Amino acid sequence: MLDWLARGCHGEMEYMQRHGALRLRPRELVPGTLAVISLRMNYWPAEAAPAAAVLADSGQAYIARYALGRDYHKVLRARLQKLATRIEQQIGPYGYRAFSDSAPLAEVALAAQAGLGWRGKHTLLLTRDQGSLFFLGELLCALPLPADPPLEAHCGRCTRCIDICPTRAIVAPYQLDARRCISYLTIELRGSIPGELRPLIGNRVYGCDDCQLACPWNRFAQVGAEADFAVRHGLDAPSLLDLFAWSEEVFRQRLAGSPIYRIGYECWLRNLAVGLGNAATTPAVVAALRARAYHPSALVREHVVWALAQHEQAG
Repeated sequence: MLDWLARGCHGEMEYMQRHGALRLRPRELVPGTLAVISLRMNYWPAEAAPAAAVLADSGQAYIARYALGRDYHKVLRARLQKLATRIEQQIGPYGYRAFSDSAPLAEVALAAQAGLGWRGKHTLLLTRDQGSLFFLGELLCALPLPADPPLEAHCGRCTRCIDICPTRAIVAPYQLDARRCISYLTIELRGSIPGELRPLIGNRVYGCDDCQLACPWNRFAQVGAEADFAVRHGLDAPSLLDLFAWSEEVFRQRLAGSPIYRIGYECWLRNLAVGLGNAATTPAVVAALRARAYHPSALVREHVVWALAQHEQAG
């Protein structure tokens, strides 16, 4: 972790640098912690359009499948709270705090130590029976619980996740350079997406699932049973043009309660402009981009100008 931070692989995610080794020390995050209960919840929506088909259609926008429904942070924290309350009902009051991607915790490392799976070469947690298509959550508690043994890794010689990555963000087995990762570029990065990476992003406008889609273990992945993770507003196979036409008010109305909402309207348009720049050249695509060429945001304008240039070169 510290070497990864020293090499700047975290990009602009300054909170990782700020918390550093704290991510591996739960007792410092929550004093009194004696054990970490690590849990997972499947999220893949059964009714979503096939991911491969959406990725193959340059006129459609691909959104990472975990983000098609409601914000998982709230859902998982609510479930963790219910679990904590049930434990309390059985043993009496005890100290605890619930987290789900909401604190400086090395969730994958903790889950691996808890025996929930092993860290795959793409750096995500993997299991033999359910792949990697799940969220993680933790209860840090003041209970002297017995530790579960870690599982043996089963990636073997497979490098499919490394080979499939569009931007070559998995620079070596178990090593991810976030600065090249499409999930980082379209979600965490608030500024300009590097020009050399834009053509590689394709139509992925929020996150990326490629490394998981390529993983053989995900043939055993199970669909999510949580209704809140079901597809909303047709986001499983939307048109780039339709999304790019949304006003800020429509963005707020339709994505309220979605994890997408937190990137904001400006970055949403930035991502869509890149997607349209990579789309097939049509009069409708060019007209939509030209309509945003004088957008008040310099960030949006920059990416729109790039996208128009892509189509001028294609023509």
